[in-house]
Amino acid sequence: MNKIFLLILIPLFLLSSEVQFTKWQSGESFLNFLDRHALPQKIYYNLDKSDQTITEEIYAGVNIQILRDSNQTITQVLIPISEELQLHIYKDKNKYKLKSTPIIYDKKDEAFTVTIENSPYYDIVKATGSKKLAHQFVNAFKNSLNFRRDLRKGDRLVMVYEQKYRFGRTFSMPVLKVAMIEMRKKKHYIYLNGDNRYYDEKGIEAEGFMLNRPVKNARVSSGFTLRRYHPILKKYRAHLGVDYAARPGTPIMAAGSGRVIFAGYTRGYGKLTKIQHSDGYMTLYAHQRAFRRGIRRGKHVKKGQTIGYVGSTGLSTGPHLHFGLYKNGHARNPARVIRITTNKLKGKKLKAFKLLKEEYNKTVELHLRAASKAPVQEVFDTVYYLNIKIPHSQKEDANESI
Repeated sequence: MNKIFLLILIPLFLLSSEVQFTKWQSGESFLNFLDRHALPQKIYYNLDKSDQTITEEIYAGVNIQILRDSNQTITQVLIPISEELQLHIYKDKNKYKLKSTPIIYDKKDEAFTVTIENSPYYDIVKATGSKKLAHQFVNAFKNSLNFRRDLRKGDRLVMVYEQKYRFGRTFSMPVLKVAMIEMRKKKHYIYLNGDNRYYDEKGIEAEGFMLNRPVKNARVSSGFTLRRYHPILKKYRAHLGVDYAARPGTPIMAAGSGRVIFAGYTRGYGKLTKIQHSDGYMTLYAHQRAFRRGIRRGKHVKKGQTIGYVGSTGLSTGPHLHFGLYKNGHARNPARVIRITTNKLKGKKLKAFKLLKEEYNKTVELHLRAASKAPVQEVFDTVYYLNIKIPHSQKEDANESI
């Protein structure tokens, strides 16, 4: 249980208060959320333009915490907008305020071994109760192995990963460090290298499928940051994307092939397009002057296809494209993730990778010999009363935080 949240909760123990754990609804805007919970819209309109735009980064399914007093009046709300930053609505002298605060969490290195009975996905979910871990493992080998053809009952797999915990619950996607699966008595590995990219046993990068930049000859005017403390404004800010400054009307290209899941107008981002790609990726293109003809929800587009044109619609100070990249709902830095070609390590980088690989392999062997059991992920009742009972736990994956 993190210290900051404990300080927030201490006064509530004397007031028969409750904490409700719920999820952000699909298609809900920040203003809709305020209306639905009878909170004043001034909370939104008192924000500066940058912070108003950030509220549009809240995605469906994110776990939020709502604190109520004994009269069922909301006293505080915590809404994660990234893995590092959250929006904190709180009541101060009968007035509601909002500020961005860092998310405090614990990190644990965890691992498990599973013997295949059905499939890697099914067996991991059965052993851990977590669909996220199963997705991580299967996606790691998706483009290199054929589980249906070559996997046999009795083969083993190992997953070593880092998991964040917030309020005693799993928080964010697990970070896979090394994965191994036996197939026909041969071991296959995927490793997380020091450059935060995944490689196979030969040091060949495991993924890389998108365009480097969605706008040609554009200048990066603002970079990506999950959490940054503004020394003048004295508050935390986030910029969950990369801004590309370019002439109005410059074509915007789809960074990868996929399906348009949104093409319309929002107050903060102006004319906005969202494209769903494979492997859980989604890209976002904001402040467009116009959409290309035919771009609408449900439309399939190809990598490099023009989808719109640079503009300055919404809360924008000049013509540019705000480009966002998400994987399974989590903001990622496009500059680190998106690449044109697959990378192969050489020289000193390959030598350093081999040393890391050796240590990873030792860790995998230790867990194989120990037949390490998976830590079962626990969640709690969606509502509990702080001064009445301790919430009971269940084996479930439904209420994991972002």
